[in-house]
Amino acid sequence: MTDQAPNPESDIPGKPTSASRTTLSHIMTHNDTNLLGTVHGGVIMKLVDDAAGAVAGRHSGGPAVTASMDEMVFLEPVRVGDLVHVKSQVNWTGRTSMEVGVRVLAERWNESTPPQQVGSAYLVFAAVDADGKPRRVPPVIPETERDKRRYQEAQIRRTHRLARRRAIMDLREKRAAEGLDD
Repeated sequence: MTDQAPNPESDIPGKPTSASRTTLSHIMTHNDTNLLGTVHGGVIMKLVDDAAGAVAGRHSGGPAVTASMDEMVFLEPVRVGDLVHVKSQVNWTGRTSMEVGVRVLAERWNESTPPQQVGSAYLVFAAVDADGKPRRVPPVIPETERDKRRYQEAQIRRTHRLARRRAIMDLREKRAAEGLDD
């Protein structure tokens, strides 16, 4: 298996997965809580978007904007006093877009227990130029077997995203043709 399918259009050299991988860490405070006294999911989602955006910008060599967030999963509640680590990396690249995978870990700030995974997400970013127009991104080069697996899984998610979008558009066209305007 090759690390990256050759792209005859691409004259941009590829970048290894490790070139843009990053971790964002933050201690959760009372300002981050919801009505249940745990950290609000939106706070975690912002950290996820921030970390993924940093990775996308690093990989693409410039601005990148969030196009979508897939499969945000909350596995365990995060508490005040938890040190949250948001680990992210580029899993897959297209011509102008890239999927960033994110794992969210939490540990007590004052204990020496290992961090526990509390969430995960996949985000799609589009690289943009100064005018906000899409620009090409370097191919990602998976380095490890885990990176290769993530690359393959990202291709599956992309296929599903495109099929879902196509099915929704087909349904809307069909309903419009039947005079069912929503």
